[in-house]
Amino acid sequence: MISSLYTAATGMIAQQKQIDTTSNNIANVNTIGYKKQRAEFADLMYQTMRYAGTSTSDTTVSPTGIEVGLGVRPTAIAKQFTQGNFKETGNPLDMAITGHGFFQVELPDGETAYTRNGSFKLDRDGNVVNSDGFKLIPNIVIPADATQISVGTDGTVSVLQAGQTELSNIGQIELVNFVNPAGLHSLGDNNLINTTASGDAITDTPGLNGLGEIRQNFVEMSNVQLVEEMTDLITGQRAYEANSKAITTSDEMLQTVNALKR
Repeated sequence: MISSLYTAATGMIAQQKQIDTTSNNIANVNTIGYKKQRAEFADLMYQTMRYAGTSTSDTTVSPTGIEVGLGVRPTAIAKQFTQGNFKETGNPLDMAITGHGFFQVELPDGETAYTRNGSFKLDRDGNVVNSDGFKLIPNIVIPADATQISVGTDGTVSVLQAGQTELSNIGQIELVNFVNPAGLHSLGDNNLINTTASGDAITDTPGLNGLGEIRQNFVEMSNVQLVEEMTDLITGQRAYEANSKAITTSDEMLQTVNALKR
């Protein structure tokens, strides 16, 4: 059987992964805090018919070998943690991180998740929570009589309460970073959890030890660039078509061989 049939099939599968990844990026172009993904590939094993350096005579050796590649395989789908554009909202509980770092939220099972989505709200008890109701860590409680909320670039949370003339400090937002953020596991809903590949969370005050600062009244939009994604989509589609053409060509070659008997 002609090996190109199987080789081209691996190419079609790989390009399908490329298109799936690109489609997900495009779908999340307006998702707050979303980080684009990139599909990565590697060539498969080779069928070695002659090794480079094989003797061709008593005094000469072959300068090159004969190795036939057997296709391609996906190796990773990596997140790209470049900065997204900022969008001003005017909401005092909307926060964007300028630089490295993640917010922490508490999942229903008590586990800590990490996110770049800084669109926060208040629950009925005054806790600062995300859109799913998960509490911000450390927990910040806004008094019911607060008339103004201020979040400093260092994460200091202050409020102006009714009848008061000065802001009162009520809490401190902390950010975390990882040695390898690309190793975080995606849970969906803009939430990530650490793995052995990402390493443990490194917690500190915003603006210190390489962590970014916080900007109140802003959210960080997706870092997806539609022009790049559309280009990748076209490239993946054409590569898929080229691999399918290789299968068609191989089939025609087999058809010619089968016709030799006639």
